[in-house]
Amino acid sequence: MKLAVAQINPTLGNVEKNKIKMISYIESAIKKGVELVVFPELSLTGYLLEELTFDVAGIPVEFYELSKKISILFGGVEESRDYYYYNSAFYLEDGKLQHTHRKVYLPTYGLFDEGRYLKSGNEIKAFDTKFGRFGILICEDAWHLSNPYVLSMDGADYVFTLVNSPSRGAQGAKLSPNQTWDEMMKTYSKLLTSFYIFAHRVGYEDGVNFFGGSRVYSPNGDILGEAKTFEEEMIVVDLDKRDLRRARINNPVMRDEKPELVMRSLKKIIG
Repeated sequence: MKLAVAQINPTLGNVEKNKIKMISYIESAIKKGVELVVFPELSLTGYLLEELTFDVAGIPVEFYELSKKISILFGGVEESRDYYYYNSAFYLEDGKLQHTHRKVYLPTYGLFDEGRYLKSGNEIKAFDTKFGRFGILICEDAWHLSNPYVLSMDGADYVFTLVNSPSRGAQGAKLSPNQTWDEMMKTYSKLLTSFYIFAHRVGYEDGVNFFGGSRVYSPNGDILGEAKTFEEEMIVVDLDKRDLRRARINNPVMRDEKPELVMRSLKKIIG
């Protein structure tokens, strides 16, 4: 699978401007022979939406037509039939919306205020595509160990982590949160022997900086492609499914996993 990660700088609340930018990246990816293009969390809308949340929901009709030529995964706001709003990731393939993931864990602490405006999702599951079995996490979802584990047990070979993570301080040569995300993604990809795709954004919103550094990880935890920090960029990576076979032969930890033991133990703990 030829994959592109489009590390963009969305304009807060300006869906039309962001749509035009995303279409330009999608068309560029098509010209490069890319089969799937991935955008960050809330790439269509920007992140610090607050009251704007209720005015920016939906999927541009142009994306459906473009998805006949290239599969598209992106973040935006979803409005339910009950008029609740979700921080969601949408996967479009062959002109159709094939899967929606609603962010399960909404950070509502420090500078984060998602729980005030958004409803949390209640499901973590893998799904089938023409490229294989996918799983999606949105930012805070990845900080809860149960989510990558559940996706792995549900057969996800490719896990896409769509992120809006602010820059905070520095640690050595890397920004501290950038290094933390790198360590997390390497650990998950290696322990769960799956491809992990970290799709992040850049730019500023209300004085908050997002550092970029999008990366693609092999099932061995190796970095297959990496974007710059603080700059818009699209990276293109060829993912070889044979890497899954090699990793799982050499490191068969998930083969020996005992989910029934986990279930029994949790039932005892929960009561």
